[in-house]
Amino acid sequence: MLSAQTSEKEPHDDVRAVEPRMNLRPTEPAPTEPKGSGARKWIVALIIVGVVGAAVWKIRSNGKEQDNVQMIMAAQADRPTPVQVSSVQQKTMPIFLTALGTVTAYNTVTIKSRVDGQLMQVPVREGQAVRQGQMLAEIDPKPYQAALEQAQGQLVKDQANAVNARAEAARYTALLQAGVTSKESQQAQISTAGQAEGSVAADQAAIEAAKVNLGYTKILSPINGVVGLRQVDPGNIVHASDTNGLLVVTQLQPIAVIFTLPEDQLPQVLKRTRAGDKLVVEAYDRAGATHLASGSLLTIDNQIDTTTGTVKAKAVFENQDGALFPNQFVNVRLILQEKPNAIVIPASALQTGTQGSFIYLLKQGQPPADLVEKKKTDGPPTIELPQNQTNFYVQAQTVNVELTEGTQVILSGGVKPGDQIVVDGQEKLKNGSKVFPRTAPAKAADGTKAELGTTEAAGQPS
Repeated sequence: MLSAQTSEKEPHDDVRAVEPRMNLRPTEPAPTEPKGSGARKWIVALIIVGVVGAAVWKIRSNGKEQDNVQMIMAAQADRPTPVQVSSVQQKTMPIFLTALGTVTAYNTVTIKSRVDGQLMQVPVREGQAVRQGQMLAEIDPKPYQAALEQAQGQLVKDQANAVNARAEAARYTALLQAGVTSKESQQAQISTAGQAEGSVAADQAAIEAAKVNLGYTKILSPINGVVGLRQVDPGNIVHASDTNGLLVVTQLQPIAVIFTLPEDQLPQVLKRTRAGDKLVVEAYDRAGATHLASGSLLTIDNQIDTTTGTVKAKAVFENQDGALFPNQFVNVRLILQEKPNAIVIPASALQTGTQGSFIYLLKQGQPPADLVEKKKTDGPPTIELPQNQTNFYVQAQTVNVELTEGTQVILSGGVKPGDQIVVDGQEKLKNGSKVFPRTAPAKAADGTKAELGTTEAAGQPS
């Protein structure tokens, strides 16, 4: 039994003895993948593919949008440009000088009292138009009426003394001829009679003076004009020595305008006035757009102001409608001559380029091939006007400017009367551009603007 157990354990002992010598280790099991790792890989891959696809789609959509924007911009560039047009006119054009002026009353009178007394009444309203000779104020006349009556009584007394003195002088003259009295007595009586006559003359003068003072108690308007604000109220005592007046009367019809001209322009004006020409003067408002009144040049000052190099001039206006008022600021146009049959365009139509002065002339139809830029065949389609509209385009036309007068320009060539030219919207135009014209607002007779009107379907703009 013992030997059998021994023999069975020997192999195990051999194995344990051999393993250390061969440095053998027990074999480790292979790692296993966790559940779900393959699904996550597919999800990440799908996300990456989605992001890349979205980026590609965004890039392509942006490219299409840019193409669409470019096509829209190109289409809009080919669309007719709205412009305002006006007709070239042929008319008599005034050649004038411009100046700044101030309206001045033709006559200004400060009404003052010439006698002392109480102001009884002012029978006119402030701002009332009065006529020459109309009563403006009344001072208490009683003291002056009494002085007149006193002078008249003294005259009666002295006239009686004069009659007696003349009779005495006649009697002494008769006695002298009869040899009854002396020559000295006769001459004394004649002298007394002369003194009495002198007293009568003095009394008559005193009566006239009293009448004058009595007349001064009623203050009359010396001119036709308008009453200003009252300076003294009724009831106050006024004196002839008062500095301030009772009121001021200004003459507004006619009325004057004082303006200045540069000394360099003076020879042109003097040449016309010395020839006997009556120069027309026109007054405009502060903006220079509304015509207020027309008058004529009255005179030019007799000297030039050395500090400013200008000379004063005075014009007269009838001012029947009261458009001009004292101290009003106006723009003055002194017309030197009238130029007949002048070709006139608005100054807003004139453009300046490398070729000089030019305007955009409105033409009907499609622009000629030599004015149209060549386009790519794959470019955006052109946008035409609707079928019921007429096509228009513009052509740059060089012009010769002869003279500029205010907002109008006189041309010496390049256009003819009746031609339609662009006056607004030129900044978007070039030679051959298509346009959609509208009639420019015109100044009516009363200074208001007319309504805009579109062009007719088959003709030139209205």
